[in-house]
Amino acid sequence: MIRIGMVLGNRYEILEKIGSGGMSDVYKAKCHKLNRYVAIKVLKQEFNSDKAFISKFKAEAQAAAGLSHPNVVNIYDVGDEENIHYIVMELIEGITLKKYIMQKGKLDIKESIDITMQIAQGIEAAHQKHIVHRDIKPQNMILSKDGMVKVTDFGIARAATGQTINSNTAGSVHYISPEQARGGYCDERSDIYSLGITMYEMLTGKVPFDGDSAVSVALLHIQGEMVPPREIDPMIPTSLEKIILKCTQKKPERRYNTVTELITDLKQVMSSPDGDFVKISPIDSTGATKIMSDEEMNHIKNGIERYSLDDDVTEENFRDRSKETSSISDDEEYELSDLDLDEPDDDEDDTSFERILTGIMIGLGIIIFGLVIFVAGKYGNWWDFSKWSHSNTANESVSGDDISAKEVKVPLLIGKSVEDMAETLEALDLKYKITYEKSKDVEKDCVISQDIKEGEIVNKQSVIKVVVSLGTDEVVMPEDVKGKSVSEVTDMLKELGLNVTTTDESSDSVEEGYVIKTDPAPGRIAKIGDTVVIYVSTGVKRVTVPELRRNTKSAAETALKAAGLKLGDVTEEYSDYDEGLVISQSINAGSTVKEGTKINITVSKGKEEVEVPNLKYETVNSAKEKLEKKGLVLGEVTEDYYSGVDVSMGCVINQSVEAGTTVQSGTKVNIVISKGMEPETEPETETQPVETETQPVETETQPVETEAPSVEEPVVEVPEEP
Repeated sequence: MIRIGMVLGNRYEILEKIGSGGMSDVYKAKCHKLNRYVAIKVLKQEFNSDKAFISKFKAEAQAAAGLSHPNVVNIYDVGDEENIHYIVMELIEGITLKKYIMQKGKLDIKESIDITMQIAQGIEAAHQKHIVHRDIKPQNMILSKDGMVKVTDFGIARAATGQTINSNTAGSVHYISPEQARGGYCDERSDIYSLGITMYEMLTGKVPFDGDSAVSVALLHIQGEMVPPREIDPMIPTSLEKIILKCTQKKPERRYNTVTELITDLKQVMSSPDGDFVKISPIDSTGATKIMSDEEMNHIKNGIERYSLDDDVTEENFRDRSKETSSISDDEEYELSDLDLDEPDDDEDDTSFERILTGIMIGLGIIIFGLVIFVAGKYGNWWDFSKWSHSNTANESVSGDDISAKEVKVPLLIGKSVEDMAETLEALDLKYKITYEKSKDVEKDCVISQDIKEGEIVNKQSVIKVVVSLGTDEVVMPEDVKGKSVSEVTDMLKELGLNVTTTDESSDSVEEGYVIKTDPAPGRIAKIGDTVVIYVSTGVKRVTVPELRRNTKSAAETALKAAGLKLGDVTEEYSDYDEGLVISQSINAGSTVKEGTKINITVSKGKEEVEVPNLKYETVNSAKEKLEKKGLVLGEVTEDYYSGVDVSMGCVINQSVEAGTTVQSGTKVNIVISKGMEPETEPETETQPVETETQPVETETQPVETEAPSVEEPVVEVPEEP
């Protein structure tokens, strides 16, 4: 029983359930060995005891494991543990095409063609490996978040070597081909029919055939006529409608022979939507109804052969055939009793009806006669064959067990060449899987061993695993190398006698330090002693971030694309840069980042328009602070006397740009600060007369100064005697 948190194969941790189908449930899991998320498809518990279902479940992996294409879901691993059978697949984040159509109602023409092309390319890859999907429908197509379409669920696909009779009517009934509904021939053209129905649904939003039961829908596929797509939507190009009609022809030979032909016509639709390049083979001129010969009627009467009248299928004979086939699956079971009987056509040939009725009556008579003989023989002991036991069967002994029509004995394969082995198994309706080993005793290209011994009884279509000799000088390159460690792959190659060298390569899908691939490629033949190159992942490619500043936004985006990077968020800011130029980037130029990294940029809005503040009465520091808050710059600071008493010394008395004026950010504003009151001085008019009055004095004293140096004898006064 699967539960969240359990670990399968010692590496896959179950995280959550993400889907469910008719046979299996799908879980999201984490591979702890490679540190990646995967999808795990687990067979439902009710089928674990059914060997046929288990075989069918494993056939899905066998069919898809060999496919490697961008439009096919990759299969990584297959395993079973504690009665849990599972397949490990690529995890695709997205929705099914069916859900996408339901969300949009119908798709536009260009999108429909693109999706169809991707589906067709995936199917083409499968057909090239002779794998018929047999269940093409929108539910099996996943649209990933990156726009890729992936084909999945090869649960009922099988290898097809030419045309193979399909013993089970399988596939979703709304998309099933007429030959699958009949339980008849099924080949690559059956997938083309189902793809045509899918195209019809994408373009119109509905399936062409619908009904109350699976059988009624299947009968419409066999003999019903679909409403042409252009009658539902006249905007559909004529050529695209013809492609759909050619894909959905009742007879396989009137459809495209290969998906490659279909892809070629789809490409032409875009260039020539109304072109007449789609050629549909004409209907057989002999008419749709075939008259059976007397010899054919005798065959039917004698119970030797059963014939299909191609398009003239009635519900009665379809019911009889359906009883021999498995139920038509569309994630639910349908009962044949739900069949709705259509009224016969008024113009039906009475003679043909009588012949059919006669045949039915004869058949019933034969059955009744046989029952009478069987009952009489049982009571008369006619059927005691014990006396014959083992006569004529001495060489066919199977250890006392009878072999049914669906079983065969495994032949001896050891010693046979690969060609003889393949012919022997194909003749017995058995499959095979080859692995190669070196051998000194067994000749090259001959079978060394087989996993099921000679004489054992197995079901037809079983897979016999055989080991084939490489001789002594050649080895097969191991296939399961992607995602393994270098040391592990190196050991594998050295054990095969090969030399090893390594080289680095970037990878989006393989973790750094693990192996991407080898050269020679996995599965190829190499000679012992050859040197094998192991490509080791360096992780996602790293690139250098370019300089984006001073570039326009478009130039920056172009530079990023050229470097393998993406343009991220774009913001705008005011700056000194010219408007429209990049002023900053989220990751500096010259840095090394993963390819595809997003780089955010900031683009200049130019210089911001701001209002000049009033600086009067402010000190120099406070004026500078007010200017900077507005994105302005303090310019020159000068001083001057200020006679007013309202402004203190050292404060602004004037500014070069008047307050309230709008200017660009970064503008310089000069200021003048007060030196205080101008000091008082004596008036010049008062001192001038003084200087004038002294002039005459100087003139008058001139003679005195002249006379002063004259020499005179001093007068000496002698005191009188008493």
